[in-house]
Amino acid sequence: MNALQLLPVMVVGLAGSVHCIGMCGGIVGALSVSTAPPLRNVIPIAAVRGSALPRVLSYNAGRIASYMAAGALAGGLAGGARSIASLAGLQLGFYWLANLMLVALGLYLMDAWRGLALLEQGGRVLWQRAQPVIAPMMKSLMPANRPHQAFALGLLWGWLPCGMVYSVLLTAMLSGSASDGAAVMLAFGLGTLPMLTGLGLLGARLQRALQQRRVRIACGLLVLAFGLLGLARAAGGIAPDWMDTLCLTPHQ
Repeated sequence: MNALQLLPVMVVGLAGSVHCIGMCGGIVGALSVSTAPPLRNVIPIAAVRGSALPRVLSYNAGRIASYMAAGALAGGLAGGARSIASLAGLQLGFYWLANLMLVALGLYLMDAWRGLALLEQGGRVLWQRAQPVIAPMMKSLMPANRPHQAFALGLLWGWLPCGMVYSVLLTAMLSGSASDGAAVMLAFGLGTLPMLTGLGLLGARLQRALQQRRVRIACGLLVLAFGLLGLARAAGGIAPDWMDTLCLTPHQ
């Protein structure tokens, strides 16, 4: 996949990152106030935020690295299966499913339909079962005063059940190779980076702004448009070349 094909994935990550406020907002906000023991009683606010930036960026780097690992697994497994047998019909079915997930995500962001929350709840069951292993690891990393602790925390948090991540993972699966799958998830993670970095540095002020209904509706409509465009392309068969730039998932 070339950079132009990955642009829609990045845009979906940017628009959908308003959903990340609830999933990652708390821990990213904590990184902005988690500081090493001060040498003086008074620390200028600018100094605190300056020291927070490496931790916030390290956390997000770890989170995106986990996304890329998941994308490589999804793309590699699908590519291996395709080399064993012809799965053109199955691939088309995944193409429909990936775009239906985008439609569901767009409606979810607009609070028009909460069906995607059911999928997240299923993932949380597995997440909770893994808590005996994950919880002690997370506890050992908190309060994440150092960048390497924040990076490790991001690696763990990147596997948190998230319907938005699931929808893009289907696109990574359709990419057909481990490298392309990782590239898809990298583009998605970079799309979420500005919002979560800003949230880590600005905290509650940005969180309140992003939770406004008009912001969520605008972002939801953008994601919904990508999903509907992909469905229209699937229904119409081979589409014009210009739609390759606008459609999120590859149609082969």
